[in-house]
Amino acid sequence: MELKTARLTLLIDPNKKAAFERLCAQQDLTPSQVVRQLIRDYLAHHGVSYQPSGSHVDEGGDAAAAPSQRRGPRPRKA
Repeated sequence: MELKTARLTLLIDPNKKAAFERLCAQQDLTPSQVVRQLIRDYLAHHGVSYQPSGSHVDEGGDAAAAPSQRRGPRPRKA
């Protein structure tokens, strides 16, 4: 889990935002949780690795990755 945060601001159609917020509420998730997961999935899909802020480095020099970051990228859809 990231210990530091940075703000991401985006513009979106108000009706689309309202529909997104309703769906998130139905799934008992916050919009921020969903967007963070989408970003993690997008980075993994494109093979981009990163070290979450606040993660420690083990003796081998590798950052301790959360389980979702240990997996390889997903195969591309046809």
